[in-house]
Amino acid sequence: MSDVGGDVIKQSGKRRGLAHLIFEIGVLIKGVDGVAEVLGGVLLLLVSPESIGRTVAALTQHELSEDPRDFIASHLLHAANRVSPEVKVFAAVYLLAHGLIKVLLVWALLRSKRWAYPTAIAVFGAFGVYQMYRYVLSPSFSMSVLTVLDVFVIALTWNEYRQMRRAGASPGKA
Repeated sequence: MSDVGGDVIKQSGKRRGLAHLIFEIGVLIKGVDGVAEVLGGVLLLLVSPESIGRTVAALTQHELSEDPRDFIASHLLHAANRVSPEVKVFAAVYLLAHGLIKVLLVWALLRSKRWAYPTAIAVFGAFGVYQMYRYVLSPSFSMSVLTVLDVFVIALTWNEYRQMRRAGASPGKA
């Protein structure tokens, strides 16, 4: 005779384990993105606008010599040549702040800090709203991918938080 109740509990545990694994992977991706933003912000602070323009020109030269109307290369070169010291500082501060917030939230989520779940949902939601605003002003594939990732991580975080509350667990009391 089969223990139907036990089978249901085992299946539920497997689903819970898979959901948790997907949550951790999604959060780790956000963490890698945050670290990249911090590194990008630091790099922007260290590099002059002229160096940015020269580097992008060197990187796009071959592509533009083959196709002077190459969409990506020509837009990159145009954007790099418009970088002023003010824009550079704003972008660096934005990347540093955005990245540090993500890294802090990812750290707290991976350590199951109870406060981090609603905070991450709110912050990632705010980032998503800003990204949608930016997308309306200047549509880009990468912005849409980042926004979809944010929505996915928010859903996973909400699910994880609900599970934690339902279980009455507070593994990372904070």
